[in-house]
Parts: sequence; C-alpha cells; structure tokens
Amino acid sequence: MMNIYLDYSATTPLDRRVLQAMMPYFEMDFGNPSSVHVRGQKAEAAVENGRESVAKVLHCLPEEIIFTSCGTESDNLALRGGALAARKERGAIRILTSKGEHPAVSRTAEQLADVHGFCVKWLELDEFGMVRPETLIDALDEKTAIVSVMYANNEIGTIQPIAEIANLCRGQRVLFHTDAVQAGAYLNLDVDKLGVDMLSLGAHKFYGPKGIGVLYARRGTSLLPQQTGGGQEGGMRAGTHNVAYIVGLAEALRLTFEERDERREHVMPLRDQIIGTVLEEIPDSQLTGHPTDRLPGHASFVFKDADGNRLLQILDAAGFACSSGSACKTGSPKPSEVLLATGLSREWALGSLRVTLGMPTTAKDVEAFLRVLPGAVEKARKRH
Repeated sequence: MMNIYLDYSATTPLDRRVLQAMMPYFEMDFGNPSSVHVRGQKAEAAVENGRESVAKVLHCLPEEIIFTSCGTESDNLALRGGALAARKERGAIRILTSKGEHPAVSRTAEQLADVHGFCVKWLELDEFGMVRPETLIDALDEKTAIVSVMYANNEIGTIQPIAEIANLCRGQRVLFHTDAVQAGAYLNLDVDKLGVDMLSLGAHKFYGPKGIGVLYARRGTSLLPQQTGGGQEGGMRAGTHNVAYIVGLAEALRLTFEERDERREHVMPLRDQIIGTVLEEIPDSQLTGHPTDRLPGHASFVFKDADGNRLLQILDAAGFACSSGSACKTGSPKPSEVLLATGLSREWALGSLRVTLGMPTTAKDVEAFLRVLPGAVEKARKRH
C-alpha cells in the first residue's frame, strides 16, 4: 500500500542535517548552560550561538530572541504576557484578534476575558479568510492592550497583510503580535520589514525538532513572564535550556532561510496542479483561502455535502495522510470556526480537506493522490 504524506502543515520530518547538528548535545556536550564549569560553558555557548543564528534570519538583536518549548507557548507568552503588562502599565483592557487564529491565540484571548477581565474584540474575516487592515481603524484606541493576527493561516493558507496591520498598530502605539508558525517555512521573517513587535515560531514546521519554539520580542516590549523560577531568557522564560533542541531550531531555520527560494519553487507547481485538477474534476468543490496570497505548499478545499472526517479515513486507508484543517481539530465533527467565519455554510464547511506539501513530495505522489481523490470524495458524500 502507498504511504504518501501530505500533511506538512501539521508537522515536518526532521532534516538529517539538523539531527547531525543536535547529536553532540545529547551525548558529549550535555552540560547545563547555567553551570559555571567547562561543560556548562560549552552548552551556554551553543545556546547563544543559536540565538545569534536565529536573530540573523529575523534581522533582529540576539537579546530579542526568547526560546520557548513550542509555537503555542510563544503565542501564550506574547498574548498573555503582553496583555497583562499593558493593563498593569496603562490600564489597557482590550484585545483585538481575528476569528481565524490558531487556538493557541484564540483560546488564550478567551481565557484572558473569562478569568482576567479583558474584553476581546473579534476582527472579521473576508471570504478569503483575510483581515482587512481597514477593519482595525475604528477598533484601535488607547484601551487596546494588544493586537494579534497570524501571518499565514494553518487551515486555509491565507497570507495576511501583516506589515499594513503592524503600521496601523504602531501609529496608535499598540502592541502587535503575529503567529508566524505556518509562515516560517516559506515567508520572509525580517521583523523590521514586517514591523511587528512580537513574532512566534515553532521548529517542527520547518524540518526542525518538535518541542522547541521562539518568541521574538522587540527591545522595549513590556511582557509579564508566564513561567517563573530562574533567570533564563532574560527573566522571560524560566527553566533549564533545551540545548540540543535550540541548536536544532537554529540550524533548521538557517537552512530554511538559505533554501527558501528552492523550496518554494518545488512545492508551488505541485500545489497549483492539485488546485486546478480538483476544481476542474470534482463537482461542488471550492478552494478555501485566498487564491493567490496563500502559502506555497498549501491547498485546501471544501466539498458540498461531504463528510470531511470520513474523507480523511478513506484517504488514509488508500495510503494518503491529509488533514481537515488544523491538526488540533482533526477528528472533530464540528465545522471549522475559520471556515464558518469566511461565510461558508455548515453543509460546505463539514466537507473540508487540507493538502500540504513539503520537500519530500514528488510529482508522482501528487499524481497518485489526484487519481484517488475524486472517488474518495464521492464515497464521503454517500449517506449511511
């Protein structure tokens, strides 16, 4: 049976070059970076070299890089830490975020409202899942603590106009955060050009290890630490450094930066082939997300009257690993909140499919998938 992986937005395989860079810090240079002896100093040097490498890609200062356990933790630190600090310093109580955010942001915003008394304003999405910058103009005021809009959507692939949104926030002196976890593999991460105050990344989305992430926080940004204890990460994130994984993240991001054009050129034609074939050959199918401003390796659809979960099972049995959207939502019988927010009806939104490509994906993989998909959708539409 075929075993073709088409779920690279959920996670990516670890690059062998990254693993090689990590191995010494499991076996030889295993010291605690907080220790004063030679082994500790070697580990500390590895952490700081990794910080400088990440800062080079993001075009920022090394001290603006905070290592975390994952993109979700980075989102939590940014949103929770930024909102609580803004309320403490200037009495700001409003959070602006979109209906298309990853749960790491949306659920955090909801908890800040339910438990800490903040007011959340949900920014509307257009039919492509995009936040139009003009929707912020009337929403921003002196009581706004933080704005968080993701760089690229994990479910539908839409790339947001982050630089324009950041410019509006800067004009009102409001903190702006973007979840760039999906964007890290393909898009420009220069924080000066983007204009963001904070940016989140997770290594396993760009061929790095799971369990390590980054929060970029512009110098001068006020954050209330969410994990207290030691003084690691400038006092922003207590806990013994995960040295091997930090090395792995830095190497994976370096390779991603150096090979970005090659990677984009590999997946984009395959993505376009999938989109064109599906829309032409499968009745009552619709592309979700923006038709052009979307992630290079991301194709997502809805099929009217199809059972999305059943479709995934049929494809899995045929040897194709896909998703119905966020990996966190897979298996849920509820329609995606993101799809509903773009105006799709329940009968369409329940039939979603996300196909995401990576460097190992071949033209033969795509051709095999496209031979199977029409029949799989037909089966998923049958009532039992």
